[in-house]
Amino acid sequence: MSIQYKPFIKWVGGKRGLLDQILPLFPNEFENYHEPFLGGGALFFELFSQGKLKDKKVFLSDINSELINVYTVVKSMPYELIENLKHYKQEHSKEFYYKVRELDRKENYNKLSELEKATRFIYLNKTCFNGLYRVNKKGYFNTPIGSYKNPNISDIDTILNASEALQYATLKHQPFKEIVNSVKENDLVYFDPPYYPLNDTSSFTSYDSNCFLENEQFELFEVFDKLADKKAKVIQSNSDTDFIKDLYKRFDINIVNANRFINSKSSGRGKINEILIKNL
Repeated sequence: MSIQYKPFIKWVGGKRGLLDQILPLFPNEFENYHEPFLGGGALFFELFSQGKLKDKKVFLSDINSELINVYTVVKSMPYELIENLKHYKQEHSKEFYYKVRELDRKENYNKLSELEKATRFIYLNKTCFNGLYRVNKKGYFNTPIGSYKNPNISDIDTILNASEALQYATLKHQPFKEIVNSVKENDLVYFDPPYYPLNDTSSFTSYDSNCFLENEQFELFEVFDKLADKKAKVIQSNSDTDFIKDLYKRFDINIVNANRFINSKSSGRGKINEILIKNL
């Protein structure tokens, strides 16, 4: 039985539940693979599981430095990370959660090692409300604790498998615009940005301390357009809104059915359309 590689963190808007709809729309033939909004990395891990990245160069990046640090630590020191997470699991309580959450407010936070920061990130991700990565204007993590009875804080097999997959990837902390010069003809690029809001209150668009609204969506369109001109194979997920569909009207737009999970009211959860944009 082949190994199933999968995300080792929760991520709002993660594509694991949409893989059966998305992957048939992806090309079978491509050169290198680029994913500049890495998040939970569901597409990367699934493509790796299916052997579609064999003998290819893989470039994974994100503007979130804490996130890229976690991937780097999973890649380079998974066993040390697992031991730290086991300790955090033993210590887990409401009091411990908020003590750990407050660390980024301390003056000596930047003196913590990459391993310590990665341990904190995964612990908070596994125990906070819905795995929601949210920071305030000062960049401090501020998601409240979730109501989990036995959170899977130290997911040993998933971390070790992810570490194996990441040995074949180059990880970078950078804005999405930086990939333009490194993408070549026939490379596959998958964009999964913070979605354009369906309305003024519907969407969470700040997975680092910056918002991702009209100006950022226009910048992303310009990058998408440049890569299409370079004859790369470019794919993007986004919200099913008139603004996005009009912006990408000259490209191929496909409807995907997704579940909405982040909503304080149960009536606001359920099926919702997203779109998958392709230049193919």
